[in-house]
Amino acid sequence: MAAKPRTESLRDAAANALSEPDADTMAPPVPAPGPEVIASAAYTQGRDKVEVPLAELGAHLGRRDGLLWVGLKDPTPETLALAAGQLGLAPQVIEELQAPHRRPKILDFGSEVLVVAITVEVAGDRPAFGETQLLIGNDFLLTVRRGATANHHEVRSRLEKLPAQLARGADFVASELLDLLIDRYVAAARQFEAGVEAVEQKLMLRGLNNTEIRKLYRLRRDLLRTHTLVAPLAEICRRLSRVEMHPIDAQSRPYYGEVADRVLRVDELFNSLREALAFAFEAGLMIGQAQQTDTTRRLAAWAAILAVPTAIAGVYGMNFKVMPELEWTFGYPVVMAVMFGICGALYRGFRKAGWL
Repeated sequence: MAAKPRTESLRDAAANALSEPDADTMAPPVPAPGPEVIASAAYTQGRDKVEVPLAELGAHLGRRDGLLWVGLKDPTPETLALAAGQLGLAPQVIEELQAPHRRPKILDFGSEVLVVAITVEVAGDRPAFGETQLLIGNDFLLTVRRGATANHHEVRSRLEKLPAQLARGADFVASELLDLLIDRYVAAARQFEAGVEAVEQKLMLRGLNNTEIRKLYRLRRDLLRTHTLVAPLAEICRRLSRVEMHPIDAQSRPYYGEVADRVLRVDELFNSLREALAFAFEAGLMIGQAQQTDTTRRLAAWAAILAVPTAIAGVYGMNFKVMPELEWTFGYPVVMAVMFGICGALYRGFRKAGWL
């Protein structure tokens, strides 16, 4: 076979060099979506659902009548950074998304609004607290869940069947998610209520003991902690309903006001349960004191009854020589009759008074 000319070989080598990317200029590999990506979809006027990979979120922003809804659960820093980069978020927004939060809060970043809510899920008789972040943009909604097992599939499925409501935008969807969160507060309150009723019944039937006192204290502490985590959300929703923010449309603000009212009602329920436990504890103390009083009365009554034969036996046990009744034939029966007569009269009197 004839060899290629030198100029043609040089031309092929140059073409191959241009076609192969330089290792220094290669873009970093895009991480594959993991289990932390719960849902990532784009909608047009509430319809035409399109599943969107995280690496392509930016291509679906800025579309007319479009909504991009991304849900993440316990995301890794790499996954969260990828989503934030595609959404064009500022560094301070990314920092808040990555930071853990122990209290509800709201942050207005101008073009985006971040709402942090605390989730409450009761497993057994102990509450488990998680965190849900809602980042509301003009045409996108990013939700990040940490520590919360319950998902948002219920709201997503319902709104996908109602395109007119889904087309209202990210601010309306966020209000629906907050409303779902309040429903779960109500479910947690019902489970707390069942626990409170069980403690009340035990206190009324058996009074206070060390086990019940520890359980009551733990339950009151859990209710207090739940109150401190739920109550601030009412003020946050009230602020969303009254303060003008760029991503929150004026037509969506009344929905946040309704959510704020629901938060207040649920918080009142948690407070009423704490008060019920306080009343149950006071009732248990009163029952215990009444039982102690009854025991004291019974002991005092029997002590008074037994004091009579003790006193009489003590008198005749002093061994005086001049005691005429000792020589009397009926002395013993008379003394015994007097002792039993006095003791019987005392027993009858105490029984009538309710001490025995």
